[in-house]
Parts: sequence; C-alpha cells; structure tokens
Amino acid sequence: MIEKRWEHYPHPADVGVRGIGATKSDAFEQVSLALTAVVANPETIEALEPLEVTCEAENDEMLLVEWLNRLVYEMSTRRMLFSRFDIYVGDKLLKARIWGEAIDPEKHQPAVEVKAVTYHDLAVKQSPGGEWLAQCVLDV
Repeated sequence: MIEKRWEHYPHPADVGVRGIGATKSDAFEQVSLALTAVVANPETIEALEPLEVTCEAENDEMLLVEWLNRLVYEMSTRRMLFSRFDIYVGDKLLKARIWGEAIDPEKHQPAVEVKAVTYHDLAVKQSPGGEWLAQCVLDV
C-alpha cells in the first residue's frame, strides 16, 4: 500500500514541494499540503470554509502549475489558508473542493509568502511501483 505524504526538499534560493500518493489526485492533494506548510503549519488551520476550484491545462505538469498558482492566488486574495483538499485530476482537468479559514497571524504564525510556482523541477509522474509524484519549486 502506498502511503500518501508530502515533503519539502532543498533548493538553493527557494523551496521544493513534493506530493506522493497512490493516485495522481492523491499526489496533487499532498503537494497542496506541502505548499500550505511553506506558509504555516497545516495542523493549525481549521477546515471551516469550503471553496470550489476548477483548472484546465494541456498536460499534467502544466495542470500542476496552474493549480498551485491558483491556490497561491486564492490564499492571497481571500486572505485564507487551506488545510483540506479533495481533488480530482482527469485528462487536462482538475476539480477541487478545498477548505480553510481566514489567516490569523497569532494562531497561524505565517512564515513566508509564496510569490509564484516555478517550472523548475516540475514533474508529475508514476513510478514503476505505482506511486504518483507531483513536484515543483516555489518562489518565496
């Protein structure tokens, strides 16, 4: 059984984020948590307010960039952090329902602001063992 998980990996100037799971959708959910964890501890963020999001792109890698940039946009414009992600990734399409709450500096203690998602180390792929990986580098 493949364990869903997220991680950060070192990059000289920015932060690498990676999501791993049994399905492509699981990997996208986990990389979303990795992005959130760059800003604040996801465990401090309550899943109070839902939001529906749809993205389209020409391939899985571009869909990942489109999705994560959309997440950065929603965090910035709504002044929210998100901690729960229910994501469906199909052919050139992503549909998500995400939950979060308004940023509370005292509660969430935000560390940095994510400026953008880059194409550096961009990958969405399945290993021979069946594990899905979604990763890229964030400009912070």
